[in-house]
Amino acid sequence: MTLAFPRPSGVPSPHPAKIETVLPERGFGGGPAAIPQQPSVEEERLYRKQRLAAGYRLFARAGFDMGGAGHITARDPEFPDRFWVNPAGVHFSRITVSDLMLVDHHGDIVEPPARAKPRLNRAAFAIHSELHKARPDVVAAAHSHSLYGKAWSALGRLLDPLTQDAAAFYDDHAIFTEFSGVVLDTSEGEKIAQALGGRKAVILQNHGILTVGRTVEAAVWRYLALENACQVQLLAEAAAQTRPMPPEVARHTAGQVGSEIGGVYAFQPYWDVVSEEEPDLFD
Repeated sequence: MTLAFPRPSGVPSPHPAKIETVLPERGFGGGPAAIPQQPSVEEERLYRKQRLAAGYRLFARAGFDMGGAGHITARDPEFPDRFWVNPAGVHFSRITVSDLMLVDHHGDIVEPPARAKPRLNRAAFAIHSELHKARPDVVAAAHSHSLYGKAWSALGRLLDPLTQDAAAFYDDHAIFTEFSGVVLDTSEGEKIAQALGGRKAVILQNHGILTVGRTVEAAVWRYLALENACQVQLLAEAAAQTRPMPPEVARHTAGQVGSEIGGVYAFQPYWDVVSEEEPDLFD
C-alpha cells in the first residue's frame, strides 16, 4: 500500500467531521506514552467510529474482503457492553461512519445504520461479543478470511520469531484448535476468548487469524502485521530451513515493537492515506 506523510500541523482537515490524531511525543520506540483520548465521550465515540470505518476500507484495499466474511468491532466508550460493527452485506470499501451500527451483548441492534439495512453478521456477534465480555481492556477486535492467515491456520502452529515484525507476537498469540464450522453460537465465541486469554492475537485453526487492541488502530495494525508474518513464514519455510531468533532476543524485540502505542503510530500512515483519498468514509 502506498503511504503518505502526515498532514502538517495547523493545516485544516479537508472534511469538517474528521478528528485528527494527536500522537504523543514518545512511544514509537517502546518508550512510555499515553494512548490518545478525546476530551468528551461523544468525540471519543466519533474518533473510534472514524478509525473503524477506515479499518474496513484498509481491509478492502488489502484484499481481506472474501465473500464479505470478516468483521472489526469497536467498543462504545459510554456503554462498555455495546460495540460498533459493520452491517452485513455492505462491501468493506463502501463502509462509512454512518453505516456502522451499535450492537449490545444480547445481539440487539441499539442504533441502526443510517442508510444500509440493519443486518447483523451472526458470526461477528458470536465471536466479538464474547471477546469484549472476557477482555474489558480490549476496545477493538479484527478478523477476516485473509489468504495467508488462512493458509497458516491450516498448519496448527504458532508463528516463530523469524523477523523483527513477527517478534511483536512472540509469547503473545495463541491457537484455537476446536474448529467446528461457521461460528454462530456464543459458546464457540466464549471458547475463542478463552484461547486468546490476555494475548493480542489468536490463530483460529482451519479458519484464519484474529487480533485485538486497546485502540482500533492497534487492532487493525496488528491484523495487517500478523497477516504479513504468516506470509513471511510460509515463504521462508518454502525456501529453506529457517533460523528463528533466540528467545531472549525475541522477547526483547517484542517489548520494542509490540506495544499498544506502537500500533497507534504504525496505523497512522495508513490512516493518512485512506482518510485523504476516500473522504466519503466520514459520511
